[in-house]
Amino acid sequence: MEEKMKPLANTCNFAGIRPIMMDLPYPPIQVKEKNRTYADLLSIDYCGSVSELSAITQYINNENRLSCTMCQMAKTLLGIAVAEMMHLQKLGELIVLLGGQVDFTAKMRGGRQKMWTPEYLNIPENTRKMLLADIEAEKAAISQYEAHIGMIKDGYVNAVLARIIKDEEYHIMLLKALMKEMNYA
Repeated sequence: MEEKMKPLANTCNFAGIRPIMMDLPYPPIQVKEKNRTYADLLSIDYCGSVSELSAITQYINNENRLSCTMCQMAKTLLGIAVAEMMHLQKLGELIVLLGGQVDFTAKMRGGRQKMWTPEYLNIPENTRKMLLADIEAEKAAISQYEAHIGMIKDGYVNAVLARIIKDEEYHIMLLKALMKEMNYA
């Protein structure tokens, strides 16, 4: 008689996952006027090597790899990924209002364009290095947003970028807490 094998299953329940972000409203999504230069800068935040698209993909990958063994950490990473999705959406709206296109291509100085690629991701094998890579990616995003705020002379756009920075800082705090909880710090 053939023995029935029990299927492998992930028992981590992701129902009800909400974005993990600061409990503060976002400013209205509006711009002073169309400005393709500003749209191009935001395209880098949208889908460049340091971008919301890269963050989402890296967090989802990490969550997938942890969900069968470290459910609570996986849920936290998924909640952060959902917040990054909201950032991506807000940046996309700003890009369109500024007269740009949302096409997963970062527009750099000198007319260079680079389509998003998974080569941008840092996906180490062990959990400690994974969390460290996530922290470094958040720090790089904050640095890039701060640089773009210095280049953009539109208070509406800068208010949204400053609000996104608050979430990124919160994510760093949470990731560091996970490091400490796992005795990685």
